[in-house]
Amino acid sequence: MPKVNLDWKTATEFITDAFVGAGVPREDAEICTDVLLESDRRGIESHGCNRFKPIYIDRIKAGIQNPVTNFEIVKETPTTAVVDGHDGMGQVIGHKAMSMAIAKAKEYGMGMVVVRNSCHYGIAGYYATMATNAGCIGMTGTNARPSVAPTFGVEGMFGTNPYTVGIPTDEEFDFIFDCATSITQNGKIEYYERIGEDVHPGTVIDSDGNAVEGDAGVALKKIRQGTAALTTLGGIGEALGGYKGYGFAMVVELLSAALQDGHYGKYLDGKDENGNIRPYGLGHFFIAIDTEHFLGEAACRKTAGDIIRAVRASKKAPDAERIYTAGEKEYEIWCARKDSGVPINESVQQEMIKVRDEMGLTQYTFPWEK
Repeated sequence: MPKVNLDWKTATEFITDAFVGAGVPREDAEICTDVLLESDRRGIESHGCNRFKPIYIDRIKAGIQNPVTNFEIVKETPTTAVVDGHDGMGQVIGHKAMSMAIAKAKEYGMGMVVVRNSCHYGIAGYYATMATNAGCIGMTGTNARPSVAPTFGVEGMFGTNPYTVGIPTDEEFDFIFDCATSITQNGKIEYYERIGEDVHPGTVIDSDGNAVEGDAGVALKKIRQGTAALTTLGGIGEALGGYKGYGFAMVVELLSAALQDGHYGKYLDGKDENGNIRPYGLGHFFIAIDTEHFLGEAACRKTAGDIIRAVRASKKAPDAERIYTAGEKEYEIWCARKDSGVPINESVQQEMIKVRDEMGLTQYTFPWEK
């Protein structure tokens, strides 16, 4: 079924009202909605409206995510902080933590905040962009439920663990490098299942060490059963550098748990020893570096812009139309979507109708119902 565009105003108001209906304070709900829709603005549909109900609303209903966020500062110094999120809204925790890191960087040059006991915080690039908008270099990462196998392994031992860096430029968009340390992520496999697309060869490995191909729903089921796992950047084995993705994934795992004495690995599967669901207890880290404490924001932006323009102007492959730099495609997607709205596929359309009807948000009528 074709996707149907939902205008941004309606999408923003409906999702915010739904979060409020689930018990999230309105100010926090607005943050959650902004993070969620920023994914769709950038074309990262695996983390946008696609995850609104199953990842957030359903987890609140199940009692494994707290709609009211208790943002507890466990320890703080002028340049650092350790935060316990007490299983609250990951987007709220992430927004507050990066805001703290930026404030510390503005005063002292650099700031780092680490978080334990959080939940899924949306696209990591949102927080890196918070930093670049403030004239800072921003870095963030998070661990996640164990679904990725180490090089020469076949068992999911750590998450897709994005490592994200944002650097201010003098262009219309900043350099925002936001990607998982696995070839693909669980959200993308979930998205493939929704749209009927097969998993891409080499992205999933089974317990016998063979590549899993075909139906995304089958692959997703195997991953959740523990009989298959995602592969790290570089793929299976070492031939194409799989150990590099493995190494970066472990860096994120360590930074997301070691400094804050947080959970890691198998604990993050969302189930206790008896198989009962429980909070995920994720860890994050946020780093901000203020460019004014070096040679100034303007100088940083210009040099960064010169570098990425030089790269884009380099010789292209014979069949390539252009060379992109990080953040460019997302900016172009936003330019194309800002007037047309967010595209909603059929399964998400039905989920939004269900949420609306269950919460009594009868003031909303969606375009796919007309």
